[in-house]
Amino acid sequence: MPELPEVETTRRGIEAALCGQTLSGAVLRNTRLRWPVPPDLSDIVAGRQVLRVWRRAKYLLFDLGAGHLIVHLGMSGSLRVVAADLPPAKHDHIDLLFASPDGTRALRYRDPRRFGALLWQSGELFFHPLLQMLGPEPLEQTFTPDYLQQALAGKRVAIKLAVMDNHIVVGVGNIYANEALFRAGIAPSRAAGDLRPAEYARLHAAIRSTLAEAIEAGGSTLRDFVDSEGKPGYFQQRYFVYDRAEQPCFKCGSPIRQMRQGQRSSWWCPNCQAG
Repeated sequence: MPELPEVETTRRGIEAALCGQTLSGAVLRNTRLRWPVPPDLSDIVAGRQVLRVWRRAKYLLFDLGAGHLIVHLGMSGSLRVVAADLPPAKHDHIDLLFASPDGTRALRYRDPRRFGALLWQSGELFFHPLLQMLGPEPLEQTFTPDYLQQALAGKRVAIKLAVMDNHIVVGVGNIYANEALFRAGIAPSRAAGDLRPAEYARLHAAIRSTLAEAIEAGGSTLRDFVDSEGKPGYFQQRYFVYDRAEQPCFKCGSPIRQMRQGQRSSWWCPNCQAG
């Protein structure tokens, strides 16, 4: 957490407020995130205009012309446009200040667990090591059923772990991998290379529909996530299997099962996902 829908929800929430704005600097209260925040960040951004706010995988990218700010929300991060003079709370680590005539607004980064990141990349964005080896975006045209089948051909790894691999397709985290596999009727322990063509097609469609619906619902709020207005997401109200161990399946009534895969929990219906 946050996963792709939560990051995209954040991007959409701050895009209109940021694009076209010139920054006057930054306030750094705590630079000890997953990787150190550049200590000269305020000087880097001062006088630069935000040309575009976009997303690659779970990274938010702020195009400032001569370079990009790369923001990752980690496990508990959030971004909100606030009054610049609003007293910071305990975990409000960084403000990006707007150079508006009245100087009243800031983009505030909050991260209780400090596992997120705010980095600067000058020049070519995709030379940055965090962005070099990423697979296709699941909601773009480059991600097709044929691509998914070819990318997974011969792989013995469990299908759930495969679709969570950012080298294969980006942004399908634990929540949405569980939910997409349920919708596709595929057990999470199946070998990724053993699916039939029709199953790859169902899984492709399920990944896309699950993520699209989650974005529409504002993402999922399990603990910390809020959008740019401080509101929680609501997709958790639509979960079929995630975190529902021993509860009845909404489709067939069988108890939902739970197991560990790759240091994460998986949930599935043994009847609806028997294949």
